[in-house]
Amino acid sequence: MNDCLFCKIIAGEIPSTKVYEDEKILAFKDINPQAPVHILIIPKEHYESVDALDEASAPVVGDIMLVAKRLAAEFHLESGYRLITNIGENGCQSVKHLHFHLIGGTKLAERMC
Repeated sequence: MNDCLFCKIIAGEIPSTKVYEDEKILAFKDINPQAPVHILIIPKEHYESVDALDEASAPVVGDIMLVAKRLAAEFHLESGYRLITNIGENGCQSVKHLHFHLIGGTKLAERMC
């Protein structure tokens, strides 16, 4: 996707602070962190959101969950964390590329909005 911010990050056209990368997934620090640890985990293949997944592409979410678990351990989030994906306008999805926010490192607010 030519105009996708995250596709440009994957391509190396926009710098990021990478914390994990393999052939299918990239994880990097959010530039506007909402907590001491705020990492974005994205598939390298472009999917607009969870709504764009089908049976063939859905396994990428499982891969992302395992990366999130690994990063949570790496960043010492033993006391807990959030893993969030926003979908569509009412879900406040600002970048139309499937991504998950791994957020932690402090006691998070109970209310999510």
